[in-house]
Amino acid sequence: VCFIPGGMDCSISFVSHVLGKVCVHGRQNEILSILVPRLTDLTQSDCIWQRICWRLVECVPDRWMEAVVLGFVQRAPRADVLSRLLGNLVVKNKKAQFVVTQKLLLLQYGHTTAVLQNLLGYLSLDSCRRALLIKVLQELLETWGSSSAVKHSPPEQQQYISKAILICLSHLKEAEIESCRQELLTGMMEGVKCHLDSNLPQIRRLGMIVAESISAKIITDGPVLKFQYEDDDEARELKSLLVHTPPSCVVSSLPDDDRNEKADAALPLVLESNKKSHTAAPVMPDEGSDAELDSDDDLIPYDMSEDKELKTKAPVYIRDCIEVLTGSEDVDKWEATVKALESLVRKNPAATREVNVELAKILLHLEEKTCIEGFVELRQRAQVAVLTTDPIPVAKYLTSQFYSLNYSLRQRTDILDVLVLAAQELSHPRCHGKTKQSGAQKPCIHLLPGSESSKDWRRIVDERIKSKTRRFAMGQSQVELASSPNEFSSVAGYFFFPLIQHFDRPLTTFDLLGEDHFVLGRLVHTLAILMYLAVNTVAVTAMGKALLEFVWALRFHTDSYVRQGLLSCVSSMLVSVPAERLLEDLTEELLETQSWLGDVVEKDPDGDCRRLALQNLLLMENLKKKLKTVPS
Repeated sequence: VCFIPGGMDCSISFVSHVLGKVCVHGRQNEILSILVPRLTDLTQSDCIWQRICWRLVECVPDRWMEAVVLGFVQRAPRADVLSRLLGNLVVKNKKAQFVVTQKLLLLQYGHTTAVLQNLLGYLSLDSCRRALLIKVLQELLETWGSSSAVKHSPPEQQQYISKAILICLSHLKEAEIESCRQELLTGMMEGVKCHLDSNLPQIRRLGMIVAESISAKIITDGPVLKFQYEDDDEARELKSLLVHTPPSCVVSSLPDDDRNEKADAALPLVLESNKKSHTAAPVMPDEGSDAELDSDDDLIPYDMSEDKELKTKAPVYIRDCIEVLTGSEDVDKWEATVKALESLVRKNPAATREVNVELAKILLHLEEKTCIEGFVELRQRAQVAVLTTDPIPVAKYLTSQFYSLNYSLRQRTDILDVLVLAAQELSHPRCHGKTKQSGAQKPCIHLLPGSESSKDWRRIVDERIKSKTRRFAMGQSQVELASSPNEFSSVAGYFFFPLIQHFDRPLTTFDLLGEDHFVLGRLVHTLAILMYLAVNTVAVTAMGKALLEFVWALRFHTDSYVRQGLLSCVSSMLVSVPAERLLEDLTEELLETQSWLGDVVEKDPDGDCRRLALQNLLLMENLKKKLKTVPS
């Protein structure tokens, strides 16, 4: 920074032009890393230098203003320093106002939380700029409450806007909140509805946290919003943004020696005052305590050490389980039946096949009568056991009920979950291992339970013996896995095709292509898993062709969760269908899909969708290379 000769008038517009041109040509870091700290020191106690600094940034041409303002915002250590350096630039210059109130908040989202705090703190530190702070908050709430913005903007941008909203609220005064309370309430309710409608868990959770924080700030009398979510570091960070620490509250820096001396001097005073408070307030005994103790001493407790809890015996027949689940009023017996049903079904497959559809129907409609730990998991495991015991009729029933009337969204998602779990179980061969052991018996050494130093002794010894032992014709000492057919191969079509048939037919209580897009997302991901598990099956080519047509119909869906599922379907199809069948039967479809994937990589706002699309393009290239290397 050059010094001005004593008392002479001069113009610094040339310096402003140089500053703007240097910043816009990519040398922002080099010049501002020196200029900002120097100006910070000079303007701290000299109002003349403050005016010079204001004039410096005001004379920057509009075409270079964005680079200069962004550099000052990023490198200012605190909001009060930024206020000293820029003054009321946002009030005087329209370009600077657009950059600060629009571009850095609504059009960009890569800046840190510290930059946001500097920016919004700068707007709050002067009465001329506080009107812009309220305007910015209203625009941020409007964007946060827009369903289109929630669907089409990435989660990182929504988190950025949420942080900006909370920082704005931390700077508002009670009178300002009172003047726009109704607008804030309206924006909050619209925003929380849009976020809770999202299929992405992080978006729903973000809406809960922000709505809770806003309601706690603006609702002074009456109940505030409360949601149930995991209170982790991210949630605590967002909530902490509501607490504003003004610059005046920062403790002035003292030398370390002085600070330690003052702390040491204060410590004996605190200890002495605590001692006095304890000695000055003796504890008075309660008058009625003796009488109560005497009366309690007369009571002799019963010996309950050998008491045993009476357990209700669970039914041993499948039909008895059906009677208990449908008509029994005995809560203990009902609870025992729910817990024992899965093992009973797997032990009695023949009896289960006689009542398979009836049992599947009962489990699908089963509601929790008592508070059983893990009830949802117990019911789901029983449903999977019934489905794997007799796949074809039960799969026909469940897939037909998925598109039926008078089912809740929870029941429809339960059907999808059960189909996926059963398909996974059927597609993995059951391992019945037989171990060939040598004639010599292994010595058995029992360790004491408290022996921490010798926990891994067996592993260490075995590794040493294995590395130093040579064996000649000892045979196989590992477990032999018995081979078994893929049981999902013959029933894959019963799981897959009924789910894909009626997705475009809206019902009175169920509209997959409308407001029930969450279930559509679950359906799409389920189809991707079923396609992946159907590898090497007879129907895999027909399944792949049908799935590709399904993806093509929904490829422009607005919900990112659905688009992620569609791209997963493409991945499963490329992995499961043989490459020869793909190029012979689905050539045109693959070319169209490849063009669409290229557009997704370039234009989709969701990062996961772009990553999945790029992964699919790489899979296609690998398939082409693989077929070229195979001799004809």
